[in-house]
Amino acid sequence: MKKVLLSGLLFLFSARLSAGDEFCSIRNNSFSAGENISLVVFYNALGLYINAGTANFTVTTERLNNKAVYHIVGTGVTNSKYDFIFKVRDRYETFIDTSNLLPYKFIRNVDEGGYKKYENITFNHTANTALSTQGVYKVPSCIQDVVSSMYYARNIDFNRYKPGDKIPFTIFLDNEVYNMYIRYQGKETIKTRYGKFRAIVFKPLLVKGTLFEGGEKMTVYVSDDANKVPLRIESPLLVGSVKVDLMSYQNLRYPLTSLISFR
Repeated sequence: MKKVLLSGLLFLFSARLSAGDEFCSIRNNSFSAGENISLVVFYNALGLYINAGTANFTVTTERLNNKAVYHIVGTGVTNSKYDFIFKVRDRYETFIDTSNLLPYKFIRNVDEGGYKKYENITFNHTANTALSTQGVYKVPSCIQDVVSSMYYARNIDFNRYKPGDKIPFTIFLDNEVYNMYIRYQGKETIKTRYGKFRAIVFKPLLVKGTLFEGGEKMTVYVSDDANKVPLRIESPLLVGSVKVDLMSYQNLRYPLTSLISFR
């Protein structure tokens, strides 16, 4: 997998879903149209975290091919003062079915340190295919893209699992199928740049690339409430480490009851 800064923050996981798996069709109970989440990316190379950039996710509703869809846009941008070191201008889009959260279309337009990539993928869940500019690819049932998988994962009932359990699903990226998982770690209280939260903790399996190390080295904290919004993501990089904190939000579906106190 090539340079994928934002997608590395979006839950890349491993182990196959069968067509009859319960996660093939999941109801959305965690987010709604109008939601806007902003996070700040802090980079650490010499023992000091610097504000390296921002990531933002928005949700709207529209119709695609006469079907009701959530249109989710994720953007990642480096702080302009550090563009001379490694400039990032990423934009990811997914259009997912409002009834079962399966993606119909995925668009990736990234510019990371001079590496540029554009993908436009259409999923046919009846034929189990993915159509890209490179051709038609056979995919398994329940396939996700890297953005839809994030919102899909927010609807998992983690109360059904015990620490150490793996939760599998499958994504399609770079014209390849990746069988991935997240490993549930349990719950804990954390302090972020925003405040003190009760959090659900898990580790996604990462595929080694040019930025992230492979394995279960990334730790993700999401709010322990009905929203399950990302609060913090921590991971070593091939050089240094990164910490991503929630900094602002708008129009959450439910009150952020996991927030214990502001910073």
